[in-house]
Amino acid sequence: MLLVVVAFVVAFVLLLYMISPLISPKPLKLNGAHVVVTGGSSGIGKSIAMECYRQGAFITLVARDESKLVQAKKEVEKCAINDKQVVLCISVDVSKDYRQVESVIKQCQEKLGPVDMLVNCAGTSFSGKFEEVEVERFRSMMEVNYLGSVYPTRAVITTMKERRMGRILFISSQAGQIGLFGYTAYSPSKFALRGLAESLQMEMKPYNIYVTVAYPPDTDTPGLAEENRTKPLETRLISETSGVTQPEQVAKIVVKDAIVTMGLFRTIALFYLGSFDSIVRRCMIQREQAKAADKRE
Repeated sequence: MLLVVVAFVVAFVLLLYMISPLISPKPLKLNGAHVVVTGGSSGIGKSIAMECYRQGAFITLVARDESKLVQAKKEVEKCAINDKQVVLCISVDVSKDYRQVESVIKQCQEKLGPVDMLVNCAGTSFSGKFEEVEVERFRSMMEVNYLGSVYPTRAVITTMKERRMGRILFISSQAGQIGLFGYTAYSPSKFALRGLAESLQMEMKPYNIYVTVAYPPDTDTPGLAEENRTKPLETRLISETSGVTQPEQVAKIVVKDAIVTMGLFRTIALFYLGSFDSIVRRCMIQREQAKAADKRE
């Protein structure tokens, strides 16, 4: 009897795995699309912008350092495939003032049109033993790595819902999937992105808006070089087991992905998410019908 149950479970999981591509969203055509990349002046963000530009996208780079933005713009422009493409640069701290973030997003939409894809890549890392990390560091990690993604997402979501289309990408980290030695300040801020993304996906799916989360390993960026200066021995040895990835490689994978993929447990969860999605969609339809009825009255 036990073997029958096990066989049934295995067959069920395999079935979900096979049908999951059938319920995935259609790929977004980047040719002519407006892509906003926060943290776009260097590292993974800049590489993602370059990859999108190679596919014909219009790019808005968002970062704090104006000089780095200007340099990044020149590098991205070299990847153009036609003379109509534009790279717009906006200097702002996406983690501090939501109204300011909302304002610059409005500005870039006025110049390049509605945002088709938002890439939340602004972030920072820090490692250290829990009792040696300054208390202020825990707050700043959450501000930059979490709120720095919440604010831009909040600023684009209304227009995406109105258009019934859009992609939102969050760049997390392997340390956002598993807590590691030395990352007591960093890991929680990256774990938070997963919770945000999964909850947001359930809210946005009825509007044809899809959310992707990337969990890259250590990547050869200026941020990693800065982190390595203070990285504890244990953290460094753990990091070395997975090697260092190039930002161009991460960018290709991130741009290609259209849905959140989290392995076997995510596949099993599709069964439950399907029923949850139907509840969300039913509630949305009921609200829209109620609004229509109110207008008729």
